[in-house]
Amino acid sequence: MVADILDPRLKSDIPSLEHPLFALRAGDKRARKYERGGVMVEVRPGASGAATVHDQDVWYYCTSQLVEALNRGRDDVSRIVRFTAYDFLTATNRPIAGVGYMRLGDALRRLGETRIETNIATDGRRTRAGFGLIDAWQIVERDHDDRMVAIEVTLPDWLWRSILARDVLTLSRDYFLLRRPLDRRIYAVARKHCGAQPKWRVTLTTLREKSGSTSSLREFRRLLTATDELPDYRMVVDDGGDMVTFYSRAPKGTKAQISDLLVPVDILAWPVDGHVHSHTPSCG
Repeated sequence: MVADILDPRLKSDIPSLEHPLFALRAGDKRARKYERGGVMVEVRPGASGAATVHDQDVWYYCTSQLVEALNRGRDDVSRIVRFTAYDFLTATNRPIAGVGYMRLGDALRRLGETRIETNIATDGRRTRAGFGLIDAWQIVERDHDDRMVAIEVTLPDWLWRSILARDVLTLSRDYFLLRRPLDRRIYAVARKHCGAQPKWRVTLTTLREKSGSTSSLREFRRLLTATDELPDYRMVVDDGGDMVTFYSRAPKGTKAQISDLLVPVDILAWPVDGHVHSHTPSCG
């Protein structure tokens, strides 16, 4: 399919919001394994290192184009997507210059080299399978300076099944304004779990696992407190505690945050990961 839809709504497959498939730093060549709730993910980097959260923009761009095309009933939709580098760079808030084209080429290389083995279900099918984050890519047109102009990407069947099943969520367009990889990943986790709810609470330990961070818990807390303002959500890290709360920026989220501030801390109880946790402060 030719990606020629102007300004489609930004979409992501839900599994990659839920689980840390992409690395938080460039050049990361460590094999990573993530297990939670019966889900297993193993990431094996290639020679160029693991595909990063910024490289995931290729997934977002292609997914957004394909979902919009399916919604419009186009008959040329497949997991092979052809797009211009200029349109991609513009849509994802990247520099329209030599460095932007160079980084796109590097991203495609890492996406093709990084291998995933997982049992995450897509379109109701749970099979343990291995695949590249993209199956193939090629430059199909270059300009007079030998710079890539048009690119063709073949998405993995695993992602394609999610798109066909509309197992996707809409992201804020301001996502592409976030520069720090951790900020992008934290937003993705909040989008999946808080969604349209007024708030979502999670332990610091669980959030670190879901983010894919390898920092110590203390360092992870410090990094969270330095997080830029997230689209759609306000994040509150408890002082000295092990809890993080995300509030929707909609009025219902503001109401929930005010309500929490008024509740005495010794009787506060909240759902975390499907369980109710109560907190009573110690004396002294």
